[in-house]
Amino acid sequence: MKKLALATALLVTTGITSASAEIKVGVLHSLSGTMAISETTLKDTMLMLIEEQNKKGGLLDQELVPVVVDPASDWPLFAEKARELLTVQDVDVIFGAWTSVSRKSVLPVIEELNGLMFYPVQYEGEESSKNVFYTGAAPNQQAIPATDYFLEELGVEKFALLGTDYVYPRTTNKILEQYLKDKGIAAEDIFVNYTPFGHSDWSKIVADVVALGADGKKVGVISTINGDANIGFYKELAAAGVSANDIPVVAFSVGEEELSGLDTSNLVGHLAAWNYFQSADTEANAEFVKTWKARMGDERVTNDPMEAHYIGFNMWVNAVEKAGTTDVDAVRNAMYGQELPNLTGGTSIMLPNHHLAKPVLIGEIQEDGQFDIISQTEEVSGDAWTDFLPESAVLKSDWQELGCGMYNIETASCIQLTSNY
Repeated sequence: MKKLALATALLVTTGITSASAEIKVGVLHSLSGTMAISETTLKDTMLMLIEEQNKKGGLLDQELVPVVVDPASDWPLFAEKARELLTVQDVDVIFGAWTSVSRKSVLPVIEELNGLMFYPVQYEGEESSKNVFYTGAAPNQQAIPATDYFLEELGVEKFALLGTDYVYPRTTNKILEQYLKDKGIAAEDIFVNYTPFGHSDWSKIVADVVALGADGKKVGVISTINGDANIGFYKELAAAGVSANDIPVVAFSVGEEELSGLDTSNLVGHLAAWNYFQSADTEANAEFVKTWKARMGDERVTNDPMEAHYIGFNMWVNAVEKAGTTDVDAVRNAMYGQELPNLTGGTSIMLPNHHLAKPVLIGEIQEDGQFDIISQTEEVSGDAWTDFLPESAVLKSDWQELGCGMYNIETASCIQLTSNY
């Protein structure tokens, strides 16, 4: 079994030979396949954070040892690798996953084995597991503020909701459709379209978006398009003569990593909504970026999911120190109320629903692939269940006091969660 584990996992150790002197940290990110371009950066981030913590003396007088596995952008393989980390490698915590389908693949495993995972990517909400801390943005920390910016600052009257065809865009757009209708936007003024991963022919869709504004009303695009499909989309907008002033796009899956190395001439002026940008002007961020570039090279950029791992990892370290143990139940209890200065100014706070309170930023794409931060809110508390869908508005997640992730406030009862959600 040990030989098999070594053959199927990339073990990155720090030279410790005594198992009793180790705290193992599982890193569950794709190093191959379609998601490797994004997830490899998060693996590198975790190795940097662990190395920096070890320079401070480790944790509980023990050295942190990263155990890195490659689920290879294969969603069922995420479950297998999570099980391997918990049962073969005996890790104390897992940091990982990217897409919602990969996270949902892992859920039944970590719930069965009472593992603990920190998930660092923006997602669709509508989920609450006692075994996951969600350090990326919920819809009310990204999608809703971005929509408000379109409505209030840009005067957008018609909306094109364009997304890649999987759970995150579909659920997010379901929430946004209802939110827009509640704001008085007519159903016929909302255009929704989904395309497969890697979609390349955007001519018809862009023509439909342009046609939406034929009556002279201001049109805006809210994009949950993921991956390299964004390249073709923005190129087609430019080919159609559509600028950011004509039809602004706000993206939820385009950050510094996705822009790195691309010709940004077609993207300048368009927007993205995140909780972090590399351009944030704070001392903490300057130090973080400096450390990253010293390790990885000047060409490597930082991004939002990296900050989410930074926050989650340091909160976990603080919770372990508070609990005096890496025991999952003890650490979970110690996580509630954890506060940590984030990299953009202000403080992130871990809530009883396993989501963070943190600020929301709107950034405008610049020629150099960075973002000019044009809007930043105070801390916004992440919602596990949206207020904008009737079936979810009655639900509350509170693992600290109620011990329930799906508490119905009308019936005052806890709905039994399953890993299928």
